[in-house]
Amino acid sequence: MNLAEQFAALDAVLMNTRQYWQCTAFDYDSLPWPELCAPLNSLSDDAVAQLDSDQSKLYEFFAPYISGLEQLPALCRLEQSQQQRSEYPFWISNGIKGRKFEQLQDFVSALPNTKQPVLEWCAGKGHLGRMLAFNGAQTVRSVELQAHLCEQGQHSAKQQGLAMQFSQANVLEDDISHFFNTDTHAVALHACGALHQTFMQQASKAGVKRISFSPCCYHLFTDNNYKAMSDEARKSELFLTHRDLKLALQETVTAPSRVAKVRKTEVEWRLGFDALRKSITNEQFYVSVPSVNKAVFSDSFAQFCAWASEKKSINIPKNTDYDKFLAIGKTRKKVTERIELVRHVFRRAIEVWLVLDRALYLQQQGYTVSVTTFCEKQLTPRNILILANTQ
Repeated sequence: MNLAEQFAALDAVLMNTRQYWQCTAFDYDSLPWPELCAPLNSLSDDAVAQLDSDQSKLYEFFAPYISGLEQLPALCRLEQSQQQRSEYPFWISNGIKGRKFEQLQDFVSALPNTKQPVLEWCAGKGHLGRMLAFNGAQTVRSVELQAHLCEQGQHSAKQQGLAMQFSQANVLEDDISHFFNTDTHAVALHACGALHQTFMQQASKAGVKRISFSPCCYHLFTDNNYKAMSDEARKSELFLTHRDLKLALQETVTAPSRVAKVRKTEVEWRLGFDALRKSITNEQFYVSVPSVNKAVFSDSFAQFCAWASEKKSINIPKNTDYDKFLAIGKTRKKVTERIELVRHVFRRAIEVWLVLDRALYLQQQGYTVSVTTFCEKQLTPRNILILANTQ
């Protein structure tokens, strides 16, 4: 199955199952799918959490109830790069936390072994570029928005005797065409949304010989309504918004128990306040409350409601039974978690759809394109690598 065939098949499954993933969990007080009520209600909270952490078991659990779901494991399966992880001297890894350094090692190991000049996109301090320079790249041009990161990266490169040059630029607003030359290997690790889309467009326009990147955060710096890149995706009847693109990012490495506990409290309190707000305003739809410092959730539910009501210009009656609304929040959280569990069945499928859109776009520009994974999911769920070479 080539990339276009894989995209078409995946697009059809997502189109036919969109009632299960194209929804907002907080909008519902009860499960919206009668056929899933029995299996979902049979799950304990622990079982929900365990299923949510294992994509293959998610497919297996819901396949008997959702038509077409049995196709997703094969359609979302990507080959993994088989290259051995290279070792580096200690000074290369200075300032890079363990898991991030392993991601970089695997990413670099999966790249074609060339000595071409490198363009490092959204470089940060240039950790990726330093590894490529150490491996023998002729030169590395590292482009980064934040001037202080450019300064730190340039200082490190000079100390370590690496052939790197940093350039500060806003890649979404500045003229960046001069960074792209034909004899260049353009690389980007976890560039977000429009940042990697601009990278692709500029690199292909300049006829860059080799493009290697791992996309991330598909919704950032983009319009709410997704604009397809490839001809195949433009023909799709799927209409994706930021909410749908964010679904692609909801497979995460297990969070520390403390973080998970705070998240649990946050969801319960937000849903509890939503029930309180509805009782005051008589509105029946969910209204989001702004993000807030997580320290708020170490206070009381009543204090959170006071803060949230101020944000929403609502006066809370003095005799409010906060325990009642917190109990409603806890009950609704169980519903929300189970709706999210169903949506999460499709999170990798959405991401692969978006990645194939990018790969097919590059094919249209004349590149030979492969889509693989460069590391294990435990290091990062954003482990997809798109490699494009001129024919």
